[in-house]
Amino acid sequence: HLMQPDAFEAGSRFIPAAQKVRLLHASIRHHLTRENSWDTAALGTPICQEDMIGGQMFFSLLVLDSLHRLGIHMSTEGAEAYYYAWRVVGAMLGVDQDAVPRTLDEARRFLDLYMVRHMGPSEEGAHLTTQLIDLYEEVVPGTFFDPIVSALIRHLIGDTCADWLHVPRTSWDTVVKAVPHLLGVLETIEDRSPLGAWALDRLGHLTTVLELSSLTRGRVMHYAIPETLKKDYGITGVPRTRRWTPPTPTV
Repeated sequence: HLMQPDAFEAGSRFIPAAQKVRLLHASIRHHLTRENSWDTAALGTPICQEDMIGGQMFFSLLVLDSLHRLGIHMSTEGAEAYYYAWRVVGAMLGVDQDAVPRTLDEARRFLDLYMVRHMGPSEEGAHLTTQLIDLYEEVVPGTFFDPIVSALIRHLIGDTCADWLHVPRTSWDTVVKAVPHLLGVLETIEDRSPLGAWALDRLGHLTTVLELSSLTRGRVMHYAIPETLKKDYGITGVPRTRRWTPPTPTV
């Protein structure tokens, strides 16, 4: 719902969803402290400002980083707009706007320090990751391509973090590394050939239908690309000279 043009307007589906998340955070804090399941003196407030800002970075900057690593390019304006949308989300969730990074460069500095401070082996994290891998393998039609889920995770987060989270190594690990090059070739075909662009559009549509069918156990699921995103309204590919480049690491 966040990427809809009317996401922040009255009557949108996104605003109630954000309010539910804020209520969920408050409920978790309440129950953890009431049931003595959290050592506040040693660990601080659960779901504190630092963690909420960190979560905001994961849903914004890390998503942009991952798309770039896969060879999916955004314009500088698009990346900044996407990050700003998540800043608004953070404000709705109660993030202190005096503490949150205001630019993507500031976001990089915060995220680097946050990850160095908190990253490490975690049995709970490994258990959650296994459940997520199982969930996404159900989305991939059939079983032959199931290992691509683990391979993609390992490619995006690196071997060190993947080993911490017990992400299995697969025969697809090397294949996935070629994805950015493949997307580059497909992008070139799309730019230079109207017929190629049409064929790729049909292939993308078919892939989406198969994934949705697998996810919904064969039930019919209707979806539509928002009109504001269609090329008929002037939205075209990102020029190679205006592509966003992730801020360089700071630590």
